Order: sequence, then C-alpha cells, then structure tokens
Amino acid sequence: MTADTGSGPAGTAVADAAGTAAARRAERRRRTPLVKRFLPRTLFGRSLLIIVTPVILAQAVATWIFYDRHWDTVTNRLAFAVAGDIATVISMLERDPSPAGLDWALATTARTTDLIVTLEPGQTLPTRKQKLSGLLERTLGKAMDERVARPFTINTRVAHEWYEIRVQMPDGVLSVMSPERRLFTPTSYIFILWMVGSAVVLFAVAILFMRNQIRPIKRLAVAADALGKGRDVQSFKMEGATEVRQAASAFLLMRERLQRQVNQRTEMLAGVSHDLRTPLTRMKLALDMIEHPDLDAEVEELKADVTEMEMMIEGYLAFARGEGTEAVQPTDLTRLLNELAAGARRDGTEVTLTVPDGLTLPLRPNAMRRCIANLLVNAGRHAGTAWVKAERLDRSVEITVDDDGPGIPAALRTEVFKPFFRVDSSRNLDTGGTGLGLTIARDVARSHGGDITLDDSPYGGLRAVVRLPV
Repeated sequence: MTADTGSGPAGTAVADAAGTAAARRAERRRRTPLVKRFLPRTLFGRSLLIIVTPVILAQAVATWIFYDRHWDTVTNRLAFAVAGDIATVISMLERDPSPAGLDWALATTARTTDLIVTLEPGQTLPTRKQKLSGLLERTLGKAMDERVARPFTINTRVAHEWYEIRVQMPDGVLSVMSPERRLFTPTSYIFILWMVGSAVVLFAVAILFMRNQIRPIKRLAVAADALGKGRDVQSFKMEGATEVRQAASAFLLMRERLQRQVNQRTEMLAGVSHDLRTPLTRMKLALDMIEHPDLDAEVEELKADVTEMEMMIEGYLAFARGEGTEAVQPTDLTRLLNELAAGARRDGTEVTLTVPDGLTLPLRPNAMRRCIANLLVNAGRHAGTAWVKAERLDRSVEITVDDDGPGIPAALRTEVFKPFFRVDSSRNLDTGGTGLGLTIARDVARSHGGDITLDDSPYGGLRAVVRLPV
C-alpha cells in the first residue's frame, strides 16, 4: 500500500509536531555558547584537538621566534657584509682613481668577494629616492645608508638569482652585481618545511592512534544500543585501553544480570501460573457441581470471578514474557500490519491501513504482533473505526493507531500504562479488559528500544504512537 500524503487532520498534526521539534532544536542551538558551536562534537575530534593544538601552538611560537631572531640577525649580517664590501671598493677607487688602479680594484673585488663591479662614467642616478618595499631590500638599504652613505638604487629583477646595486659616484655610477646567496639564506625555508612536515607526520600519527583508541568505545556504544533495542550482542568482546576494558566488562556483567533477571522472572511466573491454575480448576469443578436453585446467582458471580482471575493470570504472564527470550530477526513490518489489520476486520473493527511496501526491521515478530494487536483490540473495544499508519523517519519508524472513540483523559494517559489499571472501574471484562493491554504494548516497544505515547487523535478519539529505532 502507498504511504499517506500527509493531508487532512493527521497530516496537520504531523506538520505541527515537526514544527515543534524544529523550534526545540533552534532553541537548543541558541542557548549553546558560541565557542561550543565550533568545537568538534565527537570524542575523536576533541581528542585529536587536545593532542594537536599544543603542538601546533608550540611550532607557531618556535617559528615566530626563529623569524624574529634568525631572519633579523642573519639577514642583517649578510646585508651589512655586502654593503661593507661595496664601501671597501669605493674607498679603493677613491685612493687610486687611475686606470691601472681602477682595473686592479675591480679585478681584486671580483676575485675575492663574488661581486661583479663595473664603473659607468658620466651616468647619474634619479634624484628621487627609491622606495624599498621588500624586507630584504629594506635591510640592504639600511646597510647601504650606514656603510656607504651615498645615493643608491636596488634592482631585484635584473637577472635570476642576482641583485643589482647602483651607487652614485662623483664621475659616474658604480654598478655592483651581487649573487642572491650573498644576501639570502635558504635555512628559513628549510626550517618552515621541517616544521610543516613534522606537523603533518604528527597529525597523521595522532589520527591513526586516536582511531585505534576510539574504535573500542564506538563498538561499546553500538553494543549498548543493540542491547537497548533487544538485539543480540554475543559477538562483543573487550578491547582497548584499561578504562575502556573496565567499561566493557561492566557492560557484559550488566547484560548477564539483565538476562538472568528476565529468565528468573519468566520461570518464577511460569511456576506461579502452574500453582494457581490447579486451585482455580478445582474451584471451577466445585462450582459446576453445585446444584442449588437458591444459589444460582451467587454461583454465577463466583464463576465470573474465577474467569477473571484466569484472564488476569494469563495477561500477567503475557506481560512478563513481553521482553522474553524470542530472538530478534528481520521482520516484514508491512506484512505483519496487514495481517493484524485483517484479523481486526474479522473481529468487527473497521481498519484503514496506510503502510509503505517493503518496510523491514529487526524485531521480535511475535512480541511486536502482540503489541500492535493490543492497540487494535483497545481501538475495536472502545471505537468502531481504527486508522493505522506506518512511516519511516530519519532514524526511526512510527506506527500510529487512531480511533474515533471516547479517548483517554490527559490526566490518565500515564496511569493507563500501569499494570491492571483500568479507566473503566467496573469489573466487566467485556468493556474494560484486565488492564494489561497497554502495559504489555509499552513493555514490548521499550524492549525494542522504542516507546509508546498517547495523544488526542485528529479523528476525535485516542492516538497511540509506537516509535521504533532503525
């Protein structure tokens, strides 16, 4: 059958519920501090942040100190060394300006300083002082001002890996070509690459390490979630750090205690059932053998009491077996609901079913059949028509049972889930039942990790919503 389009009163109720949930999420987001909104939400992300952040900060501080000390010191020394060599060349040219002295000074400079020096007679530099932009240019300009104290220009684009420094002389311009290695050291880049590379390696190692540490915690969470949904967790084993193993050991002990408690309760109630049925059978036989016309009314009342006690015992045993030992298995919920709807129709209840095709969930089929059947029985007992709808949401499946009966007062919607509580205080079993139908239904839903809630139906009666996790 196809899913409902959401129109009509039921669709309006669903839309209102969705709007309320969105409003609650927006309110929680508004109350969350701004810093927490940007922090990782997973344990893996937060642990990684705790490990990596101090290292990155330490490396950032080390890099800043390196640049503040190393760059200033080394670059200044290199720049002042080049400016000093240029000042020496100028002093040599001023001491012996003859052609022979000029040739000797230039040749000596080229041989001993790695500087290529040429004199351009008659040339002049621009009168406007050059604006130095780069850090290296400013450092070299400062050194030239202190050591040479003459007008100069610096050209960093004259050739690849070469700098040109032009100095104004009395009879021309002194052109000095300096290799980049004399003004720049690659250790800064090497240091940065080393820091970045080590950070990347550390980050990768931290990711691998934290994944191995988080994996047992995630498996424990999955096992706890499966146990809460009534599923088998036999394959779970303890692993990981000592604290995680302690938590896993406590989880396994809890699982064993829960299973032992359920088994003991079922066995005890089975014995109680056997012990109570024997005297009840004797009482029924004794009542059937009484043949006294004056006591017919009293005998019929006693027979009704015995019948009520039998029904209460059977109902309580069904309640005790709600969690039961039935194995969880993939169940075709679509087929199960169709069968239950057909059975309710045979009992005289008009049922409208809306369920998507192929809706399969891991369930205990007999327990879930009992849960939905109890809701349909209540709807059939107190109303003439029932509307059953199943739909898959993001992380759950919702089964909604609506009727057009008198409903249940809001003040009693919590009380009706208590064992043997009946809204109809009379002892008529045809109208009130034993008071265990909703108790058993909620017990089954919760054993699957879900729950049942009651609300007003858009059809005028009661709405029961069964939510099952996927």
